[in-house]
Order: sequence, then structure tokens, then C-alpha cells
Amino acid sequence: MTLHHPDGQTFPFDAGSLCMELLVTGGPGPVASRFEVLDRVDGLLDWVRRCRLAPGLDLTVTAAELARVRDVRDALWRLAGARAHGRPLAPDDVDTVNAAAAHPPLVARFTPGGAHVWAPGATGSALLSTVARDAIELFTGPHADRVRVCGADNCALLFVDTSRPGRRRWCAMERCGNRHKVRAHRARTARDGEGEGEV
Repeated sequence: MTLHHPDGQTFPFDAGSLCMELLVTGGPGPVASRFEVLDRVDGLLDWVRRCRLAPGLDLTVTAAELARVRDVRDALWRLAGARAHGRPLAPDDVDTVNAAAAHPPLVARFTPGGAHVWAPGATGSALLSTVARDAIELFTGPHADRVRVCGADNCALLFVDTSRPGRRRWCAMERCGNRHKVRAHRARTARDGEGEGEV
């Protein structure tokens, strides 16, 4: 998906899974809460249009469902952070995700022409169940130990490293990776300049 940072930069971000993409909508704590968009239904609907779900989902979301989406999103932040830092998963957060997954998920269909369509009547609860089931697959699957936090000092984005070698460090090379390279180059240049002045 494409992220739009308040500093004006736009960059591609591969969170690695649907549930991890939900984390870009805000979250608990001072850093994530600056990006909160789930304070209104339109914020969730905009995320749906940009996330990895197939297009064309006609979704109805109530205020109560939106509040549950925020609760699950915040639980996912804590679970992903715990996984990224090698800490135990909090039972309350696991229960929150499991409870959301217990509801019927979104229903996908395909047409005789091979097009992907969504069954009518999609709700916020069905969306949340789909996200929660994706989280269960992530936290119990082969990439469970590949949840990472961006390696930049001033970035808190979390992602799943699905690369073959498993050595991804940055939320996006186009943002934090390039900034790191520029800082490293400047530091080398400054060191080399100091060395040239020595006798």
C-alpha cells in the first residue's frame, strides 16, 4: 500500500499481511496515535480501499463495530510489538483477537468470467473477523518470528519480513532505508575529511 506521511512524503509500504496493514491506521501510544484515522467510519473505509483486500468491497460499519476495530487494532499493535521484541504475548490481547475471529468473515465469490467479487451485506464485524483470522495465521504460522519494527531510530512501523533471506530492516527502502544510507554516507565523508587534515 502507499503511505502518506504528514511530512509530505509518499512511499510504498509492504506490511507483509492484512492484519499488519491495519496498524497504519493509528494505535495506542503517542507515536501511533498521531496517525489515528479510525475515529470515523470514513477512515476505515479509506483503509479498506487501500489495503490488500480485493477492490469492490461494499461495507456497512456501525459505530460499535468501528470501536471494536480500534480495540483489535490496538491489541494487534501490542502483539506485533511483543513478537518483534521477543516478549510473551499478552493473554488479554490474544483473547481480543480470538473473539473477533469467532464471527463470520467476509465472503468472497467469483463470477463465471473469473472476476473476484464480494458477497453483498458485508459488515464491520465480518471485516474484523477477516483481519483477526489473518492475525491468527500470522502469529501461528511460518512468519511468526519475522515480525519486525523498522530499523530507523525515528520510525515505529511494524511489518512482517516475508523476504526469502529474512533480512529486511526498513519499513520502506524508499524512506527509512535511503535516509540511513544518506546518514551513513555523510558520516563516512565527515570522517574521511577529518582524516585528511591529520599530519
